[in-house]
Amino acid sequence: MKVGQKNWTPKSGWKDIKFNELNPHLVLVFGERLVLENPERFIELKEIYPNSKIILVSTAGNIEGTNLNDQITATSLSFEKDSSIQISKINIELTANSYEAGIAVAKKLKVKDLKHILLLSDGHLVNGSELVKGLLSVLPKSVTVSGSLAADGSRFEKTIVGENSQPKEGEIVAIGFYGENLKFGSASYGGWDPFGIERKITKAIDNRLYELNGKPALDLYKQYLGEYSKNLPSSALLFPLAVKKKADSPYIVRTILSIDEKDKAMVFAGDIPEGGYAQLMKANFDRLIDGASQAAQQSLNELGTKPDLALLVSCVGRRLVLDQKVEEELESVHEVFGNDTLLTGFYSYGEISPAEDKFSDLHNQTMTITAIKEV
Repeated sequence: MKVGQKNWTPKSGWKDIKFNELNPHLVLVFGERLVLENPERFIELKEIYPNSKIILVSTAGNIEGTNLNDQITATSLSFEKDSSIQISKINIELTANSYEAGIAVAKKLKVKDLKHILLLSDGHLVNGSELVKGLLSVLPKSVTVSGSLAADGSRFEKTIVGENSQPKEGEIVAIGFYGENLKFGSASYGGWDPFGIERKITKAIDNRLYELNGKPALDLYKQYLGEYSKNLPSSALLFPLAVKKKADSPYIVRTILSIDEKDKAMVFAGDIPEGGYAQLMKANFDRLIDGASQAAQQSLNELGTKPDLALLVSCVGRRLVLDQKVEEELESVHEVFGNDTLLTGFYSYGEISPAEDKFSDLHNQTMTITAIKEV
């Protein structure tokens, strides 16, 4: 597989970082939402890649190797052997809910020779964990799934996704990869430290958390945040929640997308299990960097060889915490893969990757890596 990368800035326009052939099979375009909303950018991309499948996703920052770009990054893939892709999409407004959207988008993909699905979804209107559950409910267990939810910087206004068209709200795109020569390795790792006591989730519906230990969840959360609470929901990125279904279950990190002052509720990017347990988390700088390195090593071990491309999806909360040192987590990944692997990706509102039980799920505040190799 051949890979290439371009970026766009207002000053330089489109510029090659690594040249690929003129007609790649797939182009993954990650960009700042306000920049992607300008229709001129998509028109230019169609002129550059007239015969390619182009996927566009709004982000909270784009990954180019060990660098971060806040405009647009386009990464191209060209298969050299008998490998192919099929793309399925749906808008959340055309379905009853996120679970049904997952089923619908999966059923549009042919199953024969399907190896992996890269799922790229709206990150504001879609319940990511329900989307993944719906997708997995109709897929063979042999098919692996990774991907992410789109982002909108730290604004939380709206997110956009597009497939060979101007990106818009509510879009869900699934890219199916086919062929015996394609190999994938996926891993996700956090690095946040739980603190405070563990509380029982006494009232939650889907991705809305109402009560912890019988008390309003939002009031309790504000009490812990102190002065940070005045900047909700963006300040919640610094203090995610660790949730688990049972006392002895592994936890999954959840990020708050919005708050409901009237109902004293918090709205998360994925489901909150009523009857389960929750605990606040805080950043540990060294462990965040180490977590990125561990995700890279785990995906490399699963793949068994150095990949042609590594897709990195990290959380906007990690970027806010790491601040000016954010590129250190990218450098830690580069140290694992080396110079022959092209790094791309973005900062997101949610990361999709296999969990400890090997089934894919929505994660928050993690570094998730999908390593791809054509052998």
